[in-house]
Amino acid sequence: MKNSKLSFLLLLSIAFFFNATAQNELSKSFYFGAKANENNAIPINSPISYNDELGYGFDFQSTGNITFKKNFITSKQSIYFSVKLPEGNYKIDVVLGGKKCSKTTVKAESRRLMLKEITLEKNGTEQHSFTVNVRSPKINDTAHIKIKDRDKNQLNWDDKLTLEFSGTAMVQSINIAPATNVKTLFLAGDSTVTDQDQEPWASWGQFITNYFSSDVVIANYAESGATLSSFKGANRLNKILTFMKPNDYVFIEFGHNDEKIKGEGNGAWGLYKNSLIEFITKFREKGGFPILVTPTQRRAFNKDGTLKPTHGDFPDAMRKVAVELQVPLIDITEMTTYMYENWGDEPSRKAFVQYPANTFPGQTEKLEDNTHFNGFGANEIAKCIAQSIKDLKLDIAQYLKPGLPNYNPKNPDSFNDWTLPMSTRFENTKPDGN
Repeated sequence: MKNSKLSFLLLLSIAFFFNATAQNELSKSFYFGAKANENNAIPINSPISYNDELGYGFDFQSTGNITFKKNFITSKQSIYFSVKLPEGNYKIDVVLGGKKCSKTTVKAESRRLMLKEITLEKNGTEQHSFTVNVRSPKINDTAHIKIKDRDKNQLNWDDKLTLEFSGTAMVQSINIAPATNVKTLFLAGDSTVTDQDQEPWASWGQFITNYFSSDVVIANYAESGATLSSFKGANRLNKILTFMKPNDYVFIEFGHNDEKIKGEGNGAWGLYKNSLIEFITKFREKGGFPILVTPTQRRAFNKDGTLKPTHGDFPDAMRKVAVELQVPLIDITEMTTYMYENWGDEPSRKAFVQYPANTFPGQTEKLEDNTHFNGFGANEIAKCIAQSIKDLKLDIAQYLKPGLPNYNPKNPDSFNDWTLPMSTRFENTKPDGN
């Protein structure tokens, strides 16, 4: 008996050792500037371009724009810094600030907003923390998510973590460590939810990241053009179910593309409703908490200034499922109706991808999209989501950043107050779906 106990303790010690070793191998620290390194971090005092062999460096030809100071770097354009890392959740600590006043925005991977315009006075220094989900298409040795050809080069699906620093950014250091015991909020949805990889397209899923503390990680598996059935067929449902832990959350928003599926047995009260029930049941079997989110409205106005309901019975079908299965519901259809009508027909254009020709590099024709949001519009939807989390008194509300102001969609923000800098990577092709 004594020998058995000793053997168990030995095995436990060995497991702890290997786990700690693996954690240390995945932990990375980088110190920027010309000053000698004092913290055993990797010193970055020259514009090193990223390569797989080195495993870290500046990305997307941003090296030519970076100025190296004594203990920080700065640039008038976006700074992209990438680190080769396997799939997992990582806690990132960044130290910002420098000799001059600065205003730094930090995005991760496919433009997930992590820190919005951190403003510091001259010689001011602050450390900020956030958690990033780094993922791959792999589910197990035999199963993978099916990635569309146009999406394969997105930052969400490569083998590295990419951080973007923009504005009058001043960055002193980056520390990366595996994040354990964090609560995961999974997102399942379409183009209005997914992480849009390039400007000017955006979704609420890549802005809600800014409203949570580092104790929560957002794992956004939404896909442009997705329906409930195609989401399942592409193995995205399987991926979430494989990685979900008890008490994790999953927000489910579909409808824009499901309503285009024709034929007997389809429609709001057929395939759509049955698929919602299937998703909810499977998430609950894994111990997860599903939350239903009705689809965002399209920007389609009547002559009297009211909004046309373009989703038919789909929002009502989701509402009915929520009641029948006692699932919390965030009614974004209703909230976006309030938002658009209170903005009005013309002002509401400022929340969507509507820009004249030659606004962006290589954009020879005007962009006029009444479904997909720009950064301002996506952030307004994210505010609706955050407010609903509070109103519903969901357990995950305790992880929202403290002091988050209340948001009223009947009194939405003005585009004139929106100052977030755009990323420097652009795409003129609209996302799949409408």
